[in-house]
Amino acid sequence: MGMQRYDQRVRAFVEVRGGEADWELAGERFAAHGWPVRDSAPAGAGPLGDAVEARPDSRVYEIEVRLPGIAKGADLGAARRVAKALRAARVEGYVRRAEVLHRDRERPSYWRAVDTSARPRPAGSALAHTWYRVRLGLGLADREALLHAESAQALRLARAGRGADALLTGVRPLDGRWRQPVGSLPEELVERRLWAFFLWALAAAGTLPFLAGRTGWPLAFRLVVSGICVMGTLRAGARLSSPRRLGDMVLAIFVLVFFALVVTGGLGGEPIGRAQVAIAAAVVLVVVGLAMLVRQWSWGEWVAWAVPLVATLAVTTLAAAGSVLHALYALGFGLAPGDLDVPPIWKALAAVKLLTLMSLALALPALWGLARHRHHSYAAPGESFNFLLWPFMLLLTLAALAALVLETAEDAVTRTTHAAEQGTAPPPFFGVQPDWTCVEPVVPADEIPGEGPPLAPARPYRSFGVADGNAVLWDAKAGESVKVPASKVRLVPAEGADQVCRAA
Repeated sequence: MGMQRYDQRVRAFVEVRGGEADWELAGERFAAHGWPVRDSAPAGAGPLGDAVEARPDSRVYEIEVRLPGIAKGADLGAARRVAKALRAARVEGYVRRAEVLHRDRERPSYWRAVDTSARPRPAGSALAHTWYRVRLGLGLADREALLHAESAQALRLARAGRGADALLTGVRPLDGRWRQPVGSLPEELVERRLWAFFLWALAAAGTLPFLAGRTGWPLAFRLVVSGICVMGTLRAGARLSSPRRLGDMVLAIFVLVFFALVVTGGLGGEPIGRAQVAIAAAVVLVVVGLAMLVRQWSWGEWVAWAVPLVATLAVTTLAAAGSVLHALYALGFGLAPGDLDVPPIWKALAAVKLLTLMSLALALPALWGLARHRHHSYAAPGESFNFLLWPFMLLLTLAALAALVLETAEDAVTRTTHAAEQGTAPPPFFGVQPDWTCVEPVVPADEIPGEGPPLAPARPYRSFGVADGNAVLWDAKAGESVKVPASKVRLVPAEGADQVCRAA
């Protein structure tokens, strides 16, 4: 069994009832989940003593549950996992007590052992002392030992076992942590507070584009949200050190100002709009949520179904996605997908656009991953409610994505038809450029077969190009598509909708 990733360790006292057979089965379940059994005792004895009712068929196990996620709520998450494991084994068991084992590391300095035999006497010249410090800084007096401890202990470690050379051995710091006061924050706590500070600062800067152009209560609401984010940033910055220092508050203000200048374009770049902020927030949410979800999977789950499923979906989606947007675009003009002759490179770009829109579907598993990381009960592994919740949320997500894809194509059709009505330059759509074109018949116009309204050579049409031997046109006046054999007409670019074309 591969090693399972975990973030938290929870000590749980589990009462298992049913006799020796059930006790043995419970122990097998604990081992199968990677939960080591630290101790066991009959009910009424052991660490919990008479807090558990003494029963002849009951035994209390002290196990260590290892699970991913944050520390807050990890005890409840561990209790649920143990209860579900025992329920799956048809064993009667109860988690009587659970507590998170907090194990954070101190952050002592790194030191290098140095040879102090060349150290000048205290009464020596200033030049000699300066040269000695330069040699220490350049590492010319270094020895092989690396030390990781507080200053006093580092010196003892450097001199341990050196015999006569002990007094000629000193240490030099490799970082500035030794200057920090005793009782500085542990390593993981500092990391969490740094992340909180960074996210608060980004949120505060991200609210700025939403303040522009607002008045009344919408502006007041946004100002309140922005103020909360600013205060959250300052508070998070003040908690970066223990005891708190003025420099941390100055750093928080500097970071806030820097992010604000970046968002508003004050550093010479383009201002960031609301849509960009929303997309960036969605991307961060999806990436973080998926990372939280994927890191809880074992290699067996990846190999068994995740990798084949992702590979299959990727290949089939890339193969089909290139023509979906073009098909919807053609449908908006009453055309068939084959009526648009689109180069492969533009189909690939349209596929990328479609996949970008469809990637929003990843928000569902991303939110699921965040919920599991925070030990929400409905997202716990094996929760039966998932069977009802997942399909419902999936259908809602797919419906929203389908509406978004349709809206993208409909918006392109609307802009093109509006440009045709106004006589302005039409917008392109992934390789489709419906330019104004004069259609000059090379045979009498009444002898030209086609689909749509009768051909009027005196006025220009929107041309979608030639596909399957037909010139695909759009009659702006009639608001319908026109298809005529390309061999019976000559397509000549027109300068605009008001140009009078030469009829053959």
